Amino acid sequence: MAETTQTDITPDTPLDGGASALDEKARLGSATIGRAAIDGFTEEGERLPGGDDGTEQLGLKKHSHGNAPVIPEASRGERRRSFDLADFPPLTGQEEDWRFTPLKRLRGLHTDDLTGRAPAVEVTGATNVRVETVGRDDSRLGTAATPEDRVSAAAWNAFTEATVITVPRETSADGEVMVRITGSSADPAAQYVLIRAEQFSKAVVVLDHVGSVALAQNVEIVVEDGAELTVVSVQEWDDDAVHVSSQQARIGRDARYKHVVVSLGGDLVRLTPSSVFSAPGAEVEMYGLYFADAGQHLEQRLLVDHATPNCTSRVTYKGALQGQDAHTVWVGDVLIRKAAEGTDTYETNRNLLLTDGARSDSVPNLEIETGLIEGAGHASATGRFDDEHLFYLMARGIPEKAARRLVVRGFLTEVIQQIRVPALEERLSESLERELAAGNL
Repeated sequence: MAETTQTDITPDTPLDGGASALDEKARLGSATIGRAAIDGFTEEGERLPGGDDGTEQLGLKKHSHGNAPVIPEASRGERRRSFDLADFPPLTGQEEDWRFTPLKRLRGLHTDDLTGRAPAVEVTGATNVRVETVGRDDSRLGTAATPEDRVSAAAWNAFTEATVITVPRETSADGEVMVRITGSSADPAAQYVLIRAEQFSKAVVVLDHVGSVALAQNVEIVVEDGAELTVVSVQEWDDDAVHVSSQQARIGRDARYKHVVVSLGGDLVRLTPSSVFSAPGAEVEMYGLYFADAGQHLEQRLLVDHATPNCTSRVTYKGALQGQDAHTVWVGDVLIRKAAEGTDTYETNRNLLLTDGARSDSVPNLEIETGLIEGAGHASATGRFDDEHLFYLMARGIPEKAARRLVVRGFLTEVIQQIRVPALEERLSESLERELAAGNL
């Protein structure tokens, strides 16, 4: 595919000093020989004095790897978080986090009081999982997630009751937890969902969004020590739906967390999933699939926050677009903090443009504050069908239209297979077939 960028930092990355510097370290018996190092840092991860700390340019600080001025708060580690809506100025569309989002299509989620009727919630499936409806004064709410933007803060201040799903300690759910979220109102509304996987528990929770809404939603996810949790968020809204969802997870020691996003329906869907490591030894996988039709805006902005040592993360998002003014946005932020030695992370985004008139924006970001890591990298690619793939299939007697569909299926099925819920996988595969048929591919 065209327009590919890739950056990798591994323990084998050579230092600026070249082989002689490594030889000198070996001669002196350095214990850190062979470990990753980042220019501008010592091998212990401390910033070198006198390095390029940036210069003042019109009151802005020069970025450490270039001359372009940036606002310091652009760092994901310095972004404002607050439960107070007043801490977030009104949106103008010029903010970095909102520059791709058509604000006029948010239907008042960023300006109006969120007093509309929240979607109905129905929880089925596993019988050994606790489900509660609680008031906003419940002490468990907001302990692991704090709003990062104006819409999320508005949702926090507006919801009246929350759905709490708890997987008890040392319990393996006896089935998938199916959470059906059904919208039936066009008035701007707020919703709060809390998912807690207690220590050494194991579960799969599916958030299935359908109907018509204008919804600002907060989903708080707690994965305690040793727990294994998969959260699947499916957006199959009606064509007029607007959905802005903050889905923040905190992951404990030696926990395993998988987050899967599938966005197919809705007029405008903007998801901001985040995974924050709170203790060493944890692993995170984040997958996403999105298929945008004419005029549809599907946006994904994710964060992986490596705040503690020896954690692993993998991010894979794939999208397909067809039709005039179909627009997708993927922004992947990975932050490796100073304390997060031994981090191993990689993120990938791939986008397939099926017709003219579609647009895909893909922005991978990797921010590293320590040189003592196992590996870190990112890759992004956006392009059209690979002519060689089509030729290979057509040369074996497969008609062009069928060949195109085979390529798209193969491209996207990798994400669907990560769900591990057969009935849902089958349903989503059928939904993809309808998308392909609608585009006459």
